[in-house]
Amino acid sequence: MTTTASAPVPRPGVMDISAYVPGKDGAGFSGRIFKLSSNETPLGPSPAAIEAYRHAADHLELYPDGQATELREAIGAVHGLNPANILCGAGSDELLGLICRCYLGAGDEAIITEHGFLVYRIQIMASGATPVTVKEDDCRVNVDNILAAVTEKTKAVFIANPGNPTGSYIPMADIRRLHAGLPPHVLLVLDAAYAEYVRRNDYETGVELVSANRNVVMCRTFSKAYGLAALRVGWLYGPAEILAALNRVRGPFNMTVPGLAAASAAVRDQAFVEKAVAHNSLWLEKLTQAFEAIGLKVTPSVANFVLIHFPDIDGKRAPDADAFLSSRGYILRGVAGYGLPNALRMTVGTEEANRGVIEALGEFMGRA
Repeated sequence: MTTTASAPVPRPGVMDISAYVPGKDGAGFSGRIFKLSSNETPLGPSPAAIEAYRHAADHLELYPDGQATELREAIGAVHGLNPANILCGAGSDELLGLICRCYLGAGDEAIITEHGFLVYRIQIMASGATPVTVKEDDCRVNVDNILAAVTEKTKAVFIANPGNPTGSYIPMADIRRLHAGLPPHVLLVLDAAYAEYVRRNDYETGVELVSANRNVVMCRTFSKAYGLAALRVGWLYGPAEILAALNRVRGPFNMTVPGLAAASAAVRDQAFVEKAVAHNSLWLEKLTQAFEAIGLKVTPSVANFVLIHFPDIDGKRAPDADAFLSSRGYILRGVAGYGLPNALRMTVGTEEANRGVIEALGEFMGRA
């Protein structure tokens, strides 16, 4: 006899997934709050994007363009890419999920790195595949460790460049060496969510690598430098055959009319993006220097956040600092879920917020 379950049962593996926990938003704290936990830009979105969003409100009865034609053309024009090789989605999170649904299944493995973005693990496991985690070197991706982990079961490698929550990056020469060492059937996924902020001569997003190969895709987002996190807009650049597969499982109307309109206007306003990047570059350096001056270690970052490491001393560890800062209205991101229990990630905020955290952590560490 077969036993009938008393209620619907998720397929094996689903309940083994640890649900993603977003950064705190300040709920439950009294007084003024500075949310520095989710890597949101302090400058907000472009005025052109806001105007486009408001105009879209006049036509909410209409379905969005399922092909995101205007947005793909705008992205292509700004970045010099063929719109036919661009796929848009509800944030890069959706695109990562589509990749896993199409290219991973039971018995497959996908490689991620020790402190890589948690969504990779979630999406890999949701597809029924097994995530294989390789060690990083002091919060930096190690290409040799990745290549050593490749087996006949490996179907994909996920790399955040720059990394989240580390803020470190991999020079393009190392990315090319990684790709050269992968079998042609293994998909290399380059997540360049923070690319707009990087100002390093040896960094590239991966566009040329995608253009020249059949097993590389690059994911981008409008949630960070463009300030459109609320609208959930992301995009992917990849080979035609990969987009053909992703489009077969993508929802027919996976984006909203306001989101498409705002993102199309935002990407064309590169002058506004440069203002956001300039503010970030200024304060990234100031924050790093200030925290190091009071005795804290900071992982060198090229993104719009800093990873702050605390001493292994009673009363001075990351949870203690988190509670101290929260009591003063500064909400940072605990990263114990990323294997960094004694660190906090801080988004580069407004000048007022940044100076406030510097002062508060100086007090916490007993420094002037």
